[in-house]
Amino acid sequence: MPRDPREIQLEIDAARESLAATLDQLAFRGSPTRLKAQGQAAVVRFLQSPAGKAAMGGLGLLATLTVVQKVRHRRNAGRRVQRRKR
Repeated sequence: MPRDPREIQLEIDAARESLAATLDQLAFRGSPTRLKAQGQAAVVRFLQSPAGKAAMGGLGLLATLTVVQKVRHRRNAGRRVQRRKR
């Protein structure tokens, strides 16, 4: 039995609505502004956690030790040059 054209049109309209809703949902999920906000919130949560604080403390300590080592190396290198000139 052939289908009624009105029934076919209703199915097409329903499919179109479903596709439009899916596209809207994908656009929302892929929104750069929303993704940026989510990423920032995740970073803030991590940095406020005990593990994040420990990681930042470790990085700070590593940076401090690196700077101290470079300063010492420069100071010692300068002394070696002065000794050679004497």
